[in-house]
Amino acid sequence: MPVYVVVGSQWGDEGKGKVVDALADKADYVVRFQGGNNAGHTVIVSGEKFVLHLLPSGVLHKNAQCIIGNGVVVDAGVLLHELHELEKRGFSTEHVFVSDRAHLIMPYHIALDKAKESARGEEKIGTTGRGIGPCYVDKYDRVGFRVGDLLDFATFKENLKKQLDWKNKILTQLYQVEAVYYEQIVEEFAIYAEKLKNRIIDATPILHKALEENKTLFFEGAQALMLDIDHGTYPFVTSSSPTVGAIASGAGVPAQKVNRAIGVSKAYTTRVGEGPFVTELKDALGEHIRQKGGEFGSTTGRPRRTGWLDLLVAKYAVQINGLTDFAMTKLDVLTGLDEVKVCVAYQIDGKTYDYIPSSAHLLAKAEPIYKTFAGWQEDISKITRFEDLPKTCQDYVLFVEEQVGVSISMISVGAERTQNIYRKSLWA
Repeated sequence: MPVYVVVGSQWGDEGKGKVVDALADKADYVVRFQGGNNAGHTVIVSGEKFVLHLLPSGVLHKNAQCIIGNGVVVDAGVLLHELHELEKRGFSTEHVFVSDRAHLIMPYHIALDKAKESARGEEKIGTTGRGIGPCYVDKYDRVGFRVGDLLDFATFKENLKKQLDWKNKILTQLYQVEAVYYEQIVEEFAIYAEKLKNRIIDATPILHKALEENKTLFFEGAQALMLDIDHGTYPFVTSSSPTVGAIASGAGVPAQKVNRAIGVSKAYTTRVGEGPFVTELKDALGEHIRQKGGEFGSTTGRPRRTGWLDLLVAKYAVQINGLTDFAMTKLDVLTGLDEVKVCVAYQIDGKTYDYIPSSAHLLAKAEPIYKTFAGWQEDISKITRFEDLPKTCQDYVLFVEEQVGVSISMISVGAERTQNIYRKSLWA
């Protein structure tokens, strides 16, 4: 049963889309299992850039069935727009399906998300305003709408009336913002229902049949461990669990079926939005990394915060996810620096920590303890063998590998699909 999972090992934006795309040509199924269109997975093929928000990154490979799993929250308008944009560029989307159990992001979710974040003022979380959190709230409050509800549109309309009255009271009376209108939602979602009806499936039996037939399944996470609702820097987190274990709840496949769990980590660290970031560089060097690495959110366009690689975060990702491999991305961005640092421990109130404390308040006071490496000046973007990298670059990678205890099996040295060094086959 060849089952693979790719998850983020930092705060997102690590390059999961590229890793999935590079490997998905061997997959029979590629499945998104959590998150929503707050994700932004970038894939570059032959110089052409694709930014995917809801679609699995394997969508550019027509042989892989692409499924948006039940753990994803779906903005139907965004999904249809993404499909249309790919079709305009000559790609087939006939292999894209969505679970009938996935929850729908409604217009009032987006309105509530923006209103609540605005009301927080200086205590804002850093939400993308896409309605992700409010949709998950309704899911667990058992008042949400699922994609499969679109197939019985008469009942959908009836239940919408009940929900909308209460949501509009919250919007207008609590947040004092404009209400959303029933007729507009009905008109909009009638179009979505018609256009999506042939893509809506019960994914669970399909995936289990694939397991029985020894098909290759590839699960793709969005966001990353440090944004996990339980294990991340709470409350500055997302509303789902972007971990290997979440494929059981988000796709209906037991985690013990996983053969390879691949964590994706940049050679440095970035974060979008609020929250503690121990190795953050708030100086000219941080800006240099931001500009050279193109560190601007693919979903929001916001500049990403940048900093050195944090080994406590990497080790934590191994522990929580049971990682078997790492894919290190954007190693080429560090080229040209006189020295490169990696965080090996924290100092907090005079105490040394070799793990990440659960308190965001405590973490905000942490000072990084670094190990420093000599940099390298050579262009590594065309290198395909590890032994051809500059010695100082090899030393950096090998130290990280030794510390985290997991093979760095893939190294990305450029944005293109083919700009990778494979130290160990990810399909073995």
